Amino acid sequence: MSKRDYYEVLEITRTASAEEIKKAYRKMALKHHPDKNPGDKTAEEKFKEAAEAYEVLSDGNKKARYDQYGHAGLGGAAGGFGGGGFGGGMNMEDIFSQFGDIFGGHFGGGGFGGGSQRQQLRGSNLRVRIKLNLEEMVNGTQKTIKVKKMKLAPGATAKTCSTCGGSGVQMKVMNTMFGQMQTQTQCGTCGGAGKIADKIPAGANSQGLIKEDEEVTINIPAGAREGIQLNVRGKGNDAPFGGNPGDLLVVVEEEVDATIKREGDNLHQELYVSFAEAALGTQKEIPTVGGKVKIKVDAGTQSGKILRLSGKGLPSIDNYGKGDMFVHINVWTPQRLSQEQKEFFEKQIANGEMMAEPSGKEKTFFDKVRDLFN
Repeated sequence: MSKRDYYEVLEITRTASAEEIKKAYRKMALKHHPDKNPGDKTAEEKFKEAAEAYEVLSDGNKKARYDQYGHAGLGGAAGGFGGGGFGGGMNMEDIFSQFGDIFGGHFGGGGFGGGSQRQQLRGSNLRVRIKLNLEEMVNGTQKTIKVKKMKLAPGATAKTCSTCGGSGVQMKVMNTMFGQMQTQTQCGTCGGAGKIADKIPAGANSQGLIKEDEEVTINIPAGAREGIQLNVRGKGNDAPFGGNPGDLLVVVEEEVDATIKREGDNLHQELYVSFAEAALGTQKEIPTVGGKVKIKVDAGTQSGKILRLSGKGLPSIDNYGKGDMFVHINVWTPQRLSQEQKEFFEKQIANGEMMAEPSGKEKTFFDKVRDLFN
């Protein structure tokens, strides 16, 4: 299921100010809060969705990436291609602790009704790198890789922590100059899980986890490129005692192509033609990421001319069209001539033929560069 646009989630425009974003989030959070919608799973999901949208749009750097690239540009930060964000690792308490400034004391200090809840443990994330060639970057692909991850060992069991009684927290009373003050802290014995290991199988660590290989299939969308991070939810390390698993963060690396070079969404390649072909004109077949295409080289083409093939580049990462392919023409000057060829050219020079006669309309290097971006 694809993610909704964050601006749509908060019902605001893309020009909304920071204060408008904050107000819109508070409105949505109040509307869909689980205390007001008990047992309503749809409201709970909308509550989480609004929190995820605010987490991105309230952060200047994340908002800029999202505005430019959409969900794909966030990678593991808040969703990315694989659908990360709150759904796989953050519970309601996490949301309230992160956005407490929005709610103030409205919900009794951040909990549901002010009570404490046991912390839901989450497994750690894993990070891998995948190399893609240009064709895979253009068309998207599916990769199956093997990852080593921590998994709950068969037969591992846990029991309720005797220190906190399963609550995951401890209450401490401190004497101060203002009297006794009671504070709530994470349980030091179970680390907030409310459980501790009871039975640990051979080969497992103290949390009942063991390292094993697992095959993971990753769907890589069209437009992925160097440095993009994909988030495959729930495919990271398992959490001890039945918590939520972490995510698998997949960093894309680009394989260098011997012929075609990438510059953003645009692709470039050089095409060499002979002096005769440049003078008389010709047709050439060149490779592109979508297959081979034929291009026409006009008679009298000068070395350095750039041909533009519209839409033959990479798809934009935010799905706004495709880049172009630029073919740079190089006229190949022969380094060895037969005696007959040499005599032919000497005769042309002696007769004043085939001389360099620029018309003044030829484009300079800087003109050609400017044309690329116009």
